[in-house]
Amino acid sequence: MAPHDPILKDERIAGIASAIRVIPDFPKPGIMFQDITTLLLDPKAFKDTIDLFVERYKDKNISVVAGIEARGFIFGPPIALAIGAKFVPMRKPKKLPGEVISEEYSLEYGTDKMEMHVGAVQAGECALVVDDLIATGGTLSAAIRLLERVGVEVFECACVIELPELKGRERLGDKPLFVLVS
Repeated sequence: MAPHDPILKDERIAGIASAIRVIPDFPKPGIMFQDITTLLLDPKAFKDTIDLFVERYKDKNISVVAGIEARGFIFGPPIALAIGAKFVPMRKPKKLPGEVISEEYSLEYGTDKMEMHVGAVQAGECALVVDDLIATGGTLSAAIRLLERVGVEVFECACVIELPELKGRERLGDKPLFVLVS
């Protein structure tokens, strides 16, 4: 987010940030896990999260909200419904029935794939990519590549949380990233 972004002054951000529980050394030593389940247990903080995204993306002619498995499935559908867009799940391999297209991306150790149904989006559509958190940027950049391969314009990526020390934003190239809490 740019320093001049009015979202930084929104009083709802503090409530959202305080609703996210941090669990040290999970799932392994040295990791500070950002647990959004406590945000989901707080109806006001959860609603404020969705509302802030909807306020940003309504009237932007976005026709697709692409949610990244699994927590992008929590935030993406209510945003899609509120802005009048369809929701497209971006899944791990072998989770979608029917014909899929996939994009490989690198992990700390090895690679993984993200898949989307063939025909879920059309060339020329405008998409928002949603996930709960950006760390290294691997899954978001794979989602961008997958959508762009079939002719979709990616408007922006939106995450509740950013771990800036992992420099995931840099992997997104020129694609804008909107984050509520970092």
